[in-house]
Amino acid sequence: MPGLGEGALQGDLGFVDVLRRMGAQVTVGADRTTVRGTGELRGLTVNMRDVSDTMPTLAAIAPYASGPVRIEDVANTRVKECDRLEACASNLHRLGVDVATGPDWIEIRPGAAPEGAEITTYGDHRIVMSFAVTGLRTPGISFDDPGCVRKTFPGFHEAFAELRKDIVG
Repeated sequence: MPGLGEGALQGDLGFVDVLRRMGAQVTVGADRTTVRGTGELRGLTVNMRDVSDTMPTLAAIAPYASGPVRIEDVANTRVKECDRLEACASNLHRLGVDVATGPDWIEIRPGAAPEGAEITTYGDHRIVMSFAVTGLRTPGISFDDPGCVRKTFPGFHEAFAELRKDIVG
């Protein structure tokens, strides 16, 4: 991730620490951060209050963890562009994933591999961007409103397609 390096003001560095705790290899340099898989993604319980905008991405990759992923202290995600906790839970259920939610938490319980389905975006760019990551491992992911990303990243789908080529060939 070019531009996300040491001293970055974005909360995304906190998210890569979560990925590190889950087993990813993370290298943070002066002007970029590199995240590589190690073959295992461990479950965990994590307080994401300070990086709550990245909660949907963690929820979207949680089905691939070896154990439950519980994300806590994210009540504020219920009052974003949509109720992101419920949007994630609903979409994960649609993919066949066992999920539970509470007032300020979501728990994703891995089991059978997620199945492709249409993701309801609720007009929220972060739902599209997060579940696009799910689509790297689960074929058949589509979106009811893929264009809702245009307000923050109009070229997202093209950029993600290039990234996908680098990751999955």
